[in-house]
Amino acid sequence: MTSSRRTAAIVGLLFLIATVTFIAADTLIKGVLDRPNYLIGASGDASALAAGALLAFVDGLAVVGIAVLMFPFLRQTSEPLALGYVGLRVAELGVVLLYMVVPLIVLALGNGARDGTVDATASQSLGSLFKALHDVSLVLLYLFTGASGVIFAVLLYRSKLAPRPLAVLGLIGYPVLLAGAALAMFGATDVQQGTGMLAMLPGGLFELILPIWLLAKGFSHPVAPGVKSSDPTDRAPVAALGQATVTS
Repeated sequence: MTSSRRTAAIVGLLFLIATVTFIAADTLIKGVLDRPNYLIGASGDASALAAGALLAFVDGLAVVGIAVLMFPFLRQTSEPLALGYVGLRVAELGVVLLYMVVPLIVLALGNGARDGTVDATASQSLGSLFKALHDVSLVLLYLFTGASGVIFAVLLYRSKLAPRPLAVLGLIGYPVLLAGAALAMFGATDVQQGTGMLAMLPGGLFELILPIWLLAKGFSHPVAPGVKSSDPTDRAPVAALGQATVTS
């Protein structure tokens, strides 16, 4: 297995890990936060809250890993855009840490309510506060995912590392997600329920199909990190020129 083939497989695996861990984390966390007066019994949900926070952290590490592994290949097409992609993915990890704070604080407050160190009468107002913080951090995650995804899809389309129809799906899906998250910030829609969830559909399909393609096929062209070219297929002529120079 070549280096680029191995990288493609790892990136595909990280995409799947990020998707699965995020869905599992949000399911666990929302399962607690959606209950009335959830803080009162939060101590009994310690496993769900802790697991949700841990899975969210794994998701954050996975998306940064994708950006770091792809950077040597994407920079051949546009180094500024590739750097922007890495920067947005790192910022996304920062938002994931904010997202993780909610279940961990809820767990701490739930233990306090159980032990009597936290006033039970404050549970309703505090519960609303942390539910709102969860919703805000989720919208921010979608914003950063959409913004970084647009850059990634553009680079994927221009570099031809994946089939262009697949890159086009990303070029459609991520702007739709970005627009949906922006509308959610103004209260025009809710990306967590109803028709607002449709904003996640095209990008979700892209993040499901792309990793399967990468695991099965690898990159569409054999590429080598560090070879500056707008098209990875230009590597062969560059290598041939270098060989001719050595032999002469």
